[in-house]
Amino acid sequence: MSRLRRLVLEVIGWILVVLGLAALVLPGPGLLLLVLGVALLSREYEWARRRLAPLRLRAVRAAADGVESPLQLTMSLLAMLGLVAAGVLWIVDPAPPGWWPLADSLWLIGGWETGVTLEISAAIAFALLALSYRRFHGHPEAREAVEREIEEADRADEQPAG
Repeated sequence: MSRLRRLVLEVIGWILVVLGLAALVLPGPGLLLLVLGVALLSREYEWARRRLAPLRLRAVRAAADGVESPLQLTMSLLAMLGLVAAGVLWIVDPAPPGWWPLADSLWLIGGWETGVTLEISAAIAFALLALSYRRFHGHPEAREAVEREIEEADRADEQPAG
């Protein structure tokens, strides 16, 4: 692989890792971005190769958790609706309300671009939720298989490199 291509993939990998970490606490597909970033970095770094399977499996476990019960499914859907509503608010960009205590320029920072990003995040979240529902809801054996894979990956990670 050419040095330029390796450099570009590494930079993209690190950007995805940083965005994924940010999206773990901000609206967005945090685990998805993190897994994609580590997958790119695993082409060059042994530490990333070792962490990729456990991280991917934990993302799958989180997907299973999101559809495990009616309450969790409802909360996931409400979070997505919240992303859609926030995105619409940013895209429409209404004037700051009278109760807004800061400068008008600080109202809905980021403009319509932020709104579009929120809408894309909601669409990704909905697609992932639908896939998770299909794979895990009412299928405890699928969840158990993921748990077994996580245990195996953790045991393999504890083995000394040889």
